[in-house]
Amino acid sequence: MADDLRALVDSARVPGIRHVVVSAQAILSDRSCGWADLPSRRPVDARTTLMAYSMSKTITAAAVLQLVDARQIALDDPIARYVPSQPYGDRVTVRQLLSHTSGIPNPIPLRWVHPASEHASFDEAAALDAVLRRHPKLSFEPGTRFRYSNIGYWLLGPIVERAAGQPFTAYVAEHVVRRLSLDAADLGYTIVDRDRHASGYLERFSLMNLVKPLLIDRRLIGGATGRWQQILDHYPNGPAFGGLVGTAVAFARVLQDQLAPSSMVLGDRARELFFEPQRTTRGPVMMTLGWHMGSDRGRAFYFKEGGGGGFHCLMRLYREAGRGSVVMTNATAFDVHAALSALDAEFFSGEGVPPESRARSQSPAASL
Repeated sequence: MADDLRALVDSARVPGIRHVVVSAQAILSDRSCGWADLPSRRPVDARTTLMAYSMSKTITAAAVLQLVDARQIALDDPIARYVPSQPYGDRVTVRQLLSHTSGIPNPIPLRWVHPASEHASFDEAAALDAVLRRHPKLSFEPGTRFRYSNIGYWLLGPIVERAAGQPFTAYVAEHVVRRLSLDAADLGYTIVDRDRHASGYLERFSLMNLVKPLLIDRRLIGGATGRWQQILDHYPNGPAFGGLVGTAVAFARVLQDQLAPSSMVLGDRARELFFEPQRTTRGPVMMTLGWHMGSDRGRAFYFKEGGGGGFHCLMRLYREAGRGSVVMTNATAFDVHAALSALDAEFFSGEGVPPESRARSQSPAASL
């Protein structure tokens, strides 16, 4: 246990890594290893924030379900009721956006980002409108199959805004982040403190690095350190599909809330919907209204992965076992699924958590 994170860093599979395991009542393990920034040798620690990318979608879904619970949104409403300017007509519903069964296409979203330096003047509505104009046709009849769509979740942002009467990011800050007793420095849609934020990296000697000029805005390509190419600070163009920035403990707090007997974020009916398996006209899909469904070694879990320019992360909720876990890294191509399966395995062996593993933080690797 003491060496597993260090081994990942020492083998240069990842610059820095955070792993947190929780029950409803406690943080069972909280560990860090490696570097938040390679040139300065600034270590990853419990206060380090990282980009969550698509892990944000689960929090977006929670915000939508709050408004469903308040009867400000209906799951089977056509999205045209809230976003009349979208090109998909009145056949797509809110439920279908949440469950990725809408038929809305999913082009590669890596260029749907902008430099952090331009964030204050960035026009999200114009960016979304441009994407919708380039991709106006449905890929299939809504409700007939499952296919992931970042555009679909991007549209949930303006739907929340229309229903709640306030900006999407402000709504989440007030109705999710604050309810969890977190603040914007720990979970939000901006990098509040650059000295706490990790730099993102891409492996220099990889296929993705070779084709990065075709996939990533050239302005975001930073300098190289050893085998790693830095991706400069940026934000996804749509906060609802991938904009959260946070600590691993903050995301673990989201999991704890869903393990607790009563949620601070969702009412009982909304929480039932949050975990209700969805289906298409062809049958069930491995998706709820906000979570993907998976299993490892016969143990079922709900999960959400997020990855993009320089970061990769994953959170899992083992509801039956009463555990939640998060792994967050600053390496685009790192295999978070294999890592989290291995890191979590000991928490389901014997009587559970080895005493020596609790609330431990590894020191950074000596070299990379």
